[in-house]
Amino acid sequence: ALLKGHTASFGKFISEVKPQHLSSVVLHRSKRMVLDSIGVGVIGSTTDVFELALQHCQHMYAPDDISSVYGRRGTRLSPTLAAFVNGVATHSMDFDDTWHPATHPSGAVLPAVLALSDMMSANSKPSGLDLLLAFNIGVEIQGRLMRFSNEAHNIPKRFHPPTVVGTMGSAAACARLLSLDPSQCSHALAIATSLSGAPMANAATQSKPLHIGNASRLGLEAALLASRGLEASSLVLDAVTGVAGFNAFYEDYVPQPLELPNDDGHMFLLEEQDMGFKRFPAHLGMHWVADAAASVHKILVGFGPGTVSPAQVQDILLRVPKSKYINRPFPDSEYEARHSFQFNACSALLDGEVTVQSFTPAALRRPDLLALLSHVRMEHPQDNPANFNSMYGEVQVTLVGGDILKGHCDTFYGHWRNPLTNESLRKKFRNNAGAVLPSEKVERLIDVVEELDRLGDCRALLSQLQ
Repeated sequence: ALLKGHTASFGKFISEVKPQHLSSVVLHRSKRMVLDSIGVGVIGSTTDVFELALQHCQHMYAPDDISSVYGRRGTRLSPTLAAFVNGVATHSMDFDDTWHPATHPSGAVLPAVLALSDMMSANSKPSGLDLLLAFNIGVEIQGRLMRFSNEAHNIPKRFHPPTVVGTMGSAAACARLLSLDPSQCSHALAIATSLSGAPMANAATQSKPLHIGNASRLGLEAALLASRGLEASSLVLDAVTGVAGFNAFYEDYVPQPLELPNDDGHMFLLEEQDMGFKRFPAHLGMHWVADAAASVHKILVGFGPGTVSPAQVQDILLRVPKSKYINRPFPDSEYEARHSFQFNACSALLDGEVTVQSFTPAALRRPDLLALLSHVRMEHPQDNPANFNSMYGEVQVTLVGGDILKGHCDTFYGHWRNPLTNESLRKKFRNNAGAVLPSEKVERLIDVVEELDRLGDCRALLSQLQ
């Protein structure tokens, strides 16, 4: 049956888009995403939440040694569980990439694509380019769906976006890797819609990383179910009056058909909207206040004793967007600290930067840090919306003597308007992956990802991940 409608157009796109539709810009940007995501996942394999998720999978389910696990040599799981734990690893420190409209696209897709590639028989392994195309389809589907809603452009309040669009992206990428036909691809999206949606209340808790793990895993399962012939609504992405489909997640949803890339200028969204990469493991909004506070730190150290002492500080004013879940005056845990304007501003004020080490239990309890936190006030200026494309961060410090120092950040280094250089991205990767893997493996991964679109067989990448 020839289906007409927005859902059908998405299925056709997933099934029929070709590798030659990936421009050199899209290939370059998506390989940066792959490299960054692997590095973040590998260092994420050192976290408590990853260990908890891995033990859960090893004890709850029979072993099925197929797909590799980030950072754990000799550990393999069934494909859906590997997609799950590697997704958890990727978001365990909130160190993964962020796009506009707001979501974390790579962590929902890459672990599923890698786990599925591990599962495919030796004589039908995808090429590096097949893998990159599937990954890009998974990213594209997320970007297209978010553009159906204005609400989705802002820092979220209701659903955590990776649990909504991430599951769909994973399903799309896996459907493509399984070479499903257009109708099966549409069914994969519809099945995934029934496996989507987690509330924002669990952000800043240890369960937030499971959102990415579930998106990766459940999207893969949706594609595998569709490959077995399971059917679901053929209109799930369409806005059908009186029957909620995917629009259940958004109050202002207006779908559009998805066209195949063509000479009329239709192209992948990654071509026009670059990715944001984090320099330290915290919510993206923290990067503005950290950079603003770091510039005040520099001034203080310049005309002071070489260190910042809370005794010098009378008042700290933060001018930031209004967003309840990242307003945490005295965070109790590393998860709350990663989602606290106050904590990240004070850490950067004290140390001149925020790093992986800033969120250790010892760093959280430092008397100097707690003293600075007690001086913080917040304002939410009208011209500072809760939107990663247009927000800013301002830190104003009043010293005991009455001097006022100001730091302002419109666009932090790593934001899509001011992207990390390849050198900076690789430095982040070396720090992350090098925390777990030997340096020759780290360098080999950098080379393999750089060559990915020219590799006849993706096993060169898969073999390096453990």
